[in-house]
Amino acid sequence: MMKGWILQKQVYGKEPSYETLKLIETAKQAGIELELHDPRQIEIIVTQDDRKSVLLDDKITKLPDFIFPRMGATTSYFALAVIRHLERLGVYSVNSSEAIEKVKDKLFQMQILAEKFPVPKTIMVKFPVNADIVAKKLGFPVIIKTLSGSQGSGVILSHDAQSFEDLGNLIQITNPNAEIILQEFISSSKGRDLRVFVIGNRVVGCMERYATDDSFKANFSRGGGVRYFEVTPEIEKLALSVTSELGLEISGVDLLFGEDGYMICEVNSSPGFKGMEQATGKDVAQELVDYIKSKVN
Repeated sequence: MMKGWILQKQVYGKEPSYETLKLIETAKQAGIELELHDPRQIEIIVTQDDRKSVLLDDKITKLPDFIFPRMGATTSYFALAVIRHLERLGVYSVNSSEAIEKVKDKLFQMQILAEKFPVPKTIMVKFPVNADIVAKKLGFPVIIKTLSGSQGSGVILSHDAQSFEDLGNLIQITNPNAEIILQEFISSSKGRDLRVFVIGNRVVGCMERYATDDSFKANFSRGGGVRYFEVTPEIEKLALSVTSELGLEISGVDLLFGEDGYMICEVNSSPGFKGMEQATGKDVAQELVDYIKSKVN
C-alpha cells in the first residue's frame, strides 16, 4: 500500500482542517495510507545510514512514499529542513522544498515574478518609515504586509499618511525588527480577486472571491463569498506561467482586477480548496490524490 504524510503544524485542541480530513479520506478510498504529522514530531540525523536517519516520535520509522507539506507561508526553517532531508532520501514532496522556500517569502516571490509578470509595486521598509516617500512611490491608500502570512492575516490597508505614521509608530514600538513590505493598492480590485487552482500543468478551477462587507479583503477563510469564474485563455496562461516560474506543482494563484488586465497579487504553495469546491463543484481533493498517485507511480 502506498503511504504518505501530510506535514502540517497542529494546534493543541484544534481539529484538523476540512482540507486535511478530506485528503485523508479520499486517499483511503484510493488505497493510500495518508497520515497527518506535525514536523515537530520528526527528528533527523545526518548520517551515512540514511534509511535510519528519520525518527518519528523518537522512533526510527519506515519512510513514506511521499510527503504533502501543507504549511505554505508559515513553513518554518525546521519544517524546511525536514522536507529537504526526506527529499534527499528519495521521498517525493508535493511541491519541493526549494519552491516552498521561494513562495513563503512574499518579497522574494514578488522579486521573481516582477521580472516577467504584472505585479503591484512593492517596497520593503525599515523603521522609521518616511511617509512622504511612500506617498510619492506608492500613494495612499497602501497595503501593509508581513513577509509571511496566509488567509489574509498580516495584511492591513492604511488609508492616509497620518494613519500610516500612527501604525508605523505602533509597529516600531512593539516589534522594531518586524519584516514589513508595502504594496500598491489596486483600487479597481477592492474587495474582490480571483483564486486559480493549479495541479500539475493544468488549471483545475477558478473562483471569484468577494468581500461580504466593506473590507478590502476577499478571503473565503475570513467570511468572504465565492462564486464560479470562467477560466479564460488569459487566466490559464498567466496562472500556469506563474506556477512554472516559481517551480511549483500545486499552487493557488491570486489575481487582482487591474485597470489594464490581471495582476499577480500573490501565489500560495498550500492553497485551501473548500471554497474552490463550493464555487466550481469539482472534487479538488480527488484531483490532488490522483495527481500524487500518478507522480509516485
